[in-house]
Amino acid sequence: MTDTIMTNGIKDRAGQNGYFKKGCNPLALTGRSKLQNERASINQQIIRQMRMRAGAENLLRATSNNKVCEMVGLELSYINSNLQLLMEQLEGLNSSVDVYQNIQETSSIPLIPLGLKETKEMDFSVSFKDFILEHYSEDGSSFEEEIADLMDLRQACRTPSRNDAGIETLAKYFSHMPLLESRFFSASRPMGVFFTWYDSFTGVPVCQQNPSLEKASILFNIGALYTQIGTRSNRQTAAGLQVAIAAFQKAAGVLHHLKETFTHTPSYDMSPSMLSMLIKLMLAQAQECLFEKIALSGIRNEFFSLLKMAQEAAKVGDTYDQVHQSMIQTPIKDNVPFFWSTMAQVKTNHYRSLAHYFLATALLDHQLRPSDDEDQQEKALSQAYDAMPDGRSALDILRKREERRRVGKAHLRRAVMGHEQGLRIHGLCRHLRKLDVLQDILQASHKRSLAKFNDNDREDEFTDYLEAPDIISKTEHKAEMESPMSTKVKVTDFFRRLGPLSVFSAKLRWTAPRTVRLRLEDRDLGFTLRGDPVPVQVTSLDPLCPAAVDGLKDGDYIVAVGDADCKWMVVSEVMRLLKNVDEDGIDIRVVSLMDSGLPMPTKSATYCGGIPKTYSMICLAFDDDKSPKGRKVTKKGSFLSWGVKNHLKSSSTLSLPTADYSGTLPWNKPCPTFPSSSSYNDPALY
Repeated sequence: MTDTIMTNGIKDRAGQNGYFKKGCNPLALTGRSKLQNERASINQQIIRQMRMRAGAENLLRATSNNKVCEMVGLELSYINSNLQLLMEQLEGLNSSVDVYQNIQETSSIPLIPLGLKETKEMDFSVSFKDFILEHYSEDGSSFEEEIADLMDLRQACRTPSRNDAGIETLAKYFSHMPLLESRFFSASRPMGVFFTWYDSFTGVPVCQQNPSLEKASILFNIGALYTQIGTRSNRQTAAGLQVAIAAFQKAAGVLHHLKETFTHTPSYDMSPSMLSMLIKLMLAQAQECLFEKIALSGIRNEFFSLLKMAQEAAKVGDTYDQVHQSMIQTPIKDNVPFFWSTMAQVKTNHYRSLAHYFLATALLDHQLRPSDDEDQQEKALSQAYDAMPDGRSALDILRKREERRRVGKAHLRRAVMGHEQGLRIHGLCRHLRKLDVLQDILQASHKRSLAKFNDNDREDEFTDYLEAPDIISKTEHKAEMESPMSTKVKVTDFFRRLGPLSVFSAKLRWTAPRTVRLRLEDRDLGFTLRGDPVPVQVTSLDPLCPAAVDGLKDGDYIVAVGDADCKWMVVSEVMRLLKNVDEDGIDIRVVSLMDSGLPMPTKSATYCGGIPKTYSMICLAFDDDKSPKGRKVTKKGSFLSWGVKNHLKSSSTLSLPTADYSGTLPWNKPCPTFPSSSSYNDPALY
């Protein structure tokens, strides 16, 4: 798919028309877009049916009428049947791996990608404008451009392109989330923003106000996009295989980071058990690509090369066996598509059969010659087995032609049986039967093993019951989780104009900006400045100076000098502005830090009398008839403690000359105060 770059209709801060990357065009007629659109449609139908089921169950609990109970029970059975059909359709979408494969590949076994989690479109404008006015005492409408850019970026994350640009889009939004969480989300003040994400496997929606759900879901989609990039790569070339290996290892690293960081996710597709299985699946597919990379240039028909390939193939088979064992555990097996577990089982049998075929070929086609290194061959063969067949020594098998033939034939027998088992399991899944490439590869491998077995079979052998032992898996290139640097993208805060995040955050509270008139007396302002890091703070305030009488307090932060915003200015820059004060003085705007335990006064930029209140589904459990004081809301703890840490740095102090102020000033002069919160307790203001 191609990126669609559209103008956002807003001029950038430089005054020129800018372009904003929108991600993939959701209306493009590609297989991947069709799947995502079908997934979104099914998710909407699932949530509709779940709402109907919740309503029917509530009615069933509330009524005692037998006739009504009978009708509701019939309706519930109908709804449950619809839900089962919808989840089967969603399982079919998760099984449509052929859409994600490279169209040029005709001889590679298909790989399994992860589908992206779906989410609803969101509008941050009302909530963010209200919060900016209420908490930061700024005009929320002046931040429309920043809010629009944020919403554009989130919309682009819903349809990312399947390349590095798509990863970068998701990573940018993920890097913005901690900044947004610190700016707008506080445990003491709900934002009224609900994040809704759908389970990737079941389509069940999860709705929370906690931004941690948003961060976890974006991280999951980064890992899913890496799997789609790996699946799409051309595995007929060394460069394509290297891209696939790196993509699956990065996917495993992202999912591992998600598992270790988000420990109490409400969506089952991000639960620790499910993520552990997905990590194993990604590493198994990376190991499979490593095996294909070794075999890409051709397998030399030599004893040591064949033994090496046998152990490499056994390694791939063992990794897929671990994946299959994870998939059949409860409750993972109830959520993972049957196609996935069947594919893992087919690949387990296929690669283990390949291992037996390679080892049989090494024994049957390469007899021990006088020029061969007997000790090296004995060592290599003994290391391929955990236990030698029927107690025979490796040297006896190598020296005796008949023993080599019998052991080699036993391995071929296991290879044929393994391929037959793989074909039988392949036939049990209707989605696997649609993959013609997989069926052709399985049948070709079975025919090759069977032909070699027939070439070494004798008509007079009726009592050869030698059982070939398992082959020890070994690899020189083990797939490892790789932590991608793309999840740590350096971004510029959309709301940087609000001030330094170390002070102007949702966790800290301060008074509304106050205007104080500064006048010079004997070239002295009556206080010193400190500002490392920014913003500049008033210290060592002389309580008798005119500024203190006008309302300036020790510890106030200077946010503006005259018309100049100085939230990001250092002490030297503020001093430069204050040095230009004339006899009339200059107005500065300051804020004072408040105790976070005091109640928060409320204001609203969007209140209109008479408009009924609107709540999310989660809020419907609250009784509107009760007063706000009597309403008890149980706060749900965050499942991630992830925020922006503010490191304390040493502060530098730059002082103005202290005044020798001997005059007497009135101490009872009223100072500007912030309105009492008692005047804002009217619930209609929310």
